[in-house]
Amino acid sequence: MQRRLLAALAALAAIALVAPSLAAQSVPTPREHFGFDVGADRKLANWDQLTAYFERLAASSPRVTVDTLGPSTMGQPFVMLTITSPGNHARLEELRQIQEKLADPRRVTSEGELEQLLDQGRTVVLITQGIHATEVGASQMSASLAYELAASDDPRILEILENVIVLQIPSLNPDGLQWIADWYNEHVGTEFEAAPLPWLYHFYTGHDNNRDWYAFTQAETALTVLGAHNAWHPQIVHDVHQMGANGARIFFPPYVEPWEPNVDPALTAAVNQLGSYMAAELTGQGKLGVVINGVYDAYSPSRAYMHYHGGARILSETASADLATPVTVSARRLGLGIGYDAGRRSWNFPAPWPGGEWGLPDIVEYQQAGAIALLTNAAKNRRYWLENFYGVNRRAVEKWDSWPEAWIIPSDEGNPAGVQYALRALTMAEVEVQRAEANFTADGLEFPAGSYVISMRQPYASFANAMLEVQHYPDLREYPGGPPVQPYDVTAQTFGYLLDFEAVAVDGPVEAPMSAPISLPDFDFHLPPHLLGAGAPRVALYKSWEEPMTAGWQRWVFDQHDLAYDTLHDADIQAGALRDYDVLLFQSQSARSILEGFADDEVPRPYSGGLGEDGSEQVRAFVRNGGRVVAVEQATDYVADLFGLRVRSATARLSGSDFYIPGSLLRLELEEGSDVNEGMPPEVAAWFWDESRAFAVTDARMRVLARYGTGDPLLSGWAIGGSQVAGQPAILEADVGSGSVVLFGFQPNYRAQSMATWPLLFNALRP
Repeated sequence: MQRRLLAALAALAAIALVAPSLAAQSVPTPREHFGFDVGADRKLANWDQLTAYFERLAASSPRVTVDTLGPSTMGQPFVMLTITSPGNHARLEELRQIQEKLADPRRVTSEGELEQLLDQGRTVVLITQGIHATEVGASQMSASLAYELAASDDPRILEILENVIVLQIPSLNPDGLQWIADWYNEHVGTEFEAAPLPWLYHFYTGHDNNRDWYAFTQAETALTVLGAHNAWHPQIVHDVHQMGANGARIFFPPYVEPWEPNVDPALTAAVNQLGSYMAAELTGQGKLGVVINGVYDAYSPSRAYMHYHGGARILSETASADLATPVTVSARRLGLGIGYDAGRRSWNFPAPWPGGEWGLPDIVEYQQAGAIALLTNAAKNRRYWLENFYGVNRRAVEKWDSWPEAWIIPSDEGNPAGVQYALRALTMAEVEVQRAEANFTADGLEFPAGSYVISMRQPYASFANAMLEVQHYPDLREYPGGPPVQPYDVTAQTFGYLLDFEAVAVDGPVEAPMSAPISLPDFDFHLPPHLLGAGAPRVALYKSWEEPMTAGWQRWVFDQHDLAYDTLHDADIQAGALRDYDVLLFQSQSARSILEGFADDEVPRPYSGGLGEDGSEQVRAFVRNGGRVVAVEQATDYVADLFGLRVRSATARLSGSDFYIPGSLLRLELEEGSDVNEGMPPEVAAWFWDESRAFAVTDARMRVLARYGTGDPLLSGWAIGGSQVAGQPAILEADVGSGSVVLFGFQPNYRAQSMATWPLLFNALRP
């Protein structure tokens, strides 16, 4: 009897041990679904195939659910997976409510309640993948990572599932993923295998879709912020990317200097320890070419929403192949990078990769190993991550930095559209904005009723301060007096300058009756009257098959304003389409790209070639016959050459040690008497970066409509040698035949944010 009982118990134990494996066997593998292993050379799953697989995972594993947060720009489902243990799924809303309280310490009533929250909460990790559609590894890896979490019984995975809620967005750009995968699969095995996509891989922004994380202009950004960040307040965000092939195999933080100064120091330290842990894990597994503290800084909020919301952003960047086609990288191509040398061992690059073949299988392997390492840290250090998250948010409520007491936007501001743009961004970022219900005085200044007040004692005060203050980027050089250390992105984002309104910082108390925090405001774009109605000019925007991102951002602004316009390709212009238009706009694009486009051996026809001489002659005839051409930044070179205008860049021959403005806001002084400047104040802020120009003019036909500010023109950001552009022409106009040209040296539509200078461009669209 006893032996039979022991045998029965042993059988039950054996069933208990194998039951998870039997359950795992019912979860379809990626190979079973796709017909190939994700990450195989020359194989790419598209978005339709991936979303179908995620639905199968959710149907077969109690660890996985799939939600559609909304439609992408082009109508694809924008999905998020929630992956955790069945027990956590059963109390998911309770766990989300714990996150809500830890995110806002004002809601925690006692130390006892805090201890209970810290004991019961889970680390929330958001993994975002595939924002750049040509970085194909991450979205392919999303399927194999989801499968491992859905089906594996490895103790490490079970520990993750018990202690972590994994929110996985497999693609931040489903439209681009579908386009790239279909384009690649169509041409694999041909001479155009891995050819570039001949249109932007995000409909409006191309590669710039990860520069939208404080303006929130794009559908995918808003869906992620509202449906993932604000709904769950993750302690960690793993942003999975790829980089060039000729350096390290994978990057993790720490980042190089500088960090944006409004980020809590404990968050910086948390990022440093987690990135270093991930690097140690992969190096310990024998993976070569892992670098930390190189290449990427942590300055611009346009890439780091979570740093202002208590979350650690872990960027990983894995070396690329040619989409899914392997490449061979010789040792001699491995050289100096920012902060390390890919050909030499160093403290932050301890195990160099010697060169050789590199392909999609390697990319997926490295990326998945990095994700598992991150999740392991999040699981083993669950209590630390919750405590650190709460501490960051508590210090914000207590005003940890030398912030003002409040920011005030007076209600009598002259640019209500710019104020609404800023308020939309602030409130979408969960910044509390109140309205004063009576006149009041602060710091000896009088403010009218209805003024907006942003207290700097709230959880996301750091976001508000980063958006409203003036940026003073550090003067970083390779050596004293030498060339600048290039920022990874730009150096300024001051809303008041970009959007043309005044925000006032006050250090004293604001004593006035206040409304409840305002809700997300509606935001309406309004066109100037001359672009409306039957007499509006017929506008064409040049659309190269090698379209620059600046043109995509321009289309977005036009579409938001419901401006009637058409995009014209090279063949349209060559065929005489300009006869039906009054104005032709060239956004910033090099003269070579406009004239030549893609080479015949780069892409299949009809996507190769540019305007060429035939198209250029059509543009000449268009202007001679009364049309207007408006050109921005680089495109001014093409237009100046086309019409023989004696105009050049005044700074083209200067070294970086003498002149360098990597993305800053400069003072612009406008001349009176021009239709282009109609309705504008005498001064406004202009966006200046590496594509911008200050003009040197030796042509009597040119009229100067605006100049960069005299003295020191810098308003926000970083400028070396700003005096080189001070007082120099920034907007030019000339009559040519019966028509005219307008040349913008700066970018009037910087990433759809520089509303201050939109009117100049709209005014220029007038023949």
